[in-house]
Amino acid sequence: MSAILQRFHQVANDALVEISAHCLPGAKIALVIYTPGKPEEDIILKDQGLDDNEVVSSLRRRGLSIDGENAYKRDLCDAIVGALAMGAQNTNPPPPDHWGQRFWNVGREERASNERLLKALVALTQIAGECEQIASNYSGTIDGIFEHGGDDHEDPSCAIFHRLYYAMFDARTAIAKATR
Repeated sequence: MSAILQRFHQVANDALVEISAHCLPGAKIALVIYTPGKPEEDIILKDQGLDDNEVVSSLRRRGLSIDGENAYKRDLCDAIVGALAMGAQNTNPPPPDHWGQRFWNVGREERASNERLLKALVALTQIAGECEQIASNYSGTIDGIFEHGGDDHEDPSCAIFHRLYYAMFDARTAIAKATR
């Protein structure tokens, strides 16, 4: 540490001691000096026993927001997205009692829920496909049914075939997309 920087630290520390003598009992002091774009020049001086979380809470009460661009928010969001993704893959769980465990669990639960829904959709699609085949045996071509009213066709088996034909198209597309 250069002599100038050492002298600055001493003067700043002496000033903080003087200021603290005039603060309310139990109050803590922190001094942050930063040079934009030069984080290596940051200086942070703080009281013994200062709780960094309380400092952030104080700043938030005075207008600090998670909106806007900053590295801390970006890193935090990346960690949350990563925990969600790892949970969905059921890999790399966070250490016990880590705050990321909550997000990892959400990812895992969402994946399990999606798998249950996909399994149910596949089973339903199988049954609906069989019903579609039965209805098509009595209905003719899908184009002919569409030309004669589709869902509103006077023959119920034709209307059922029309509905199942298009529902099966959407279901099979969703299954294909989910199983890529």
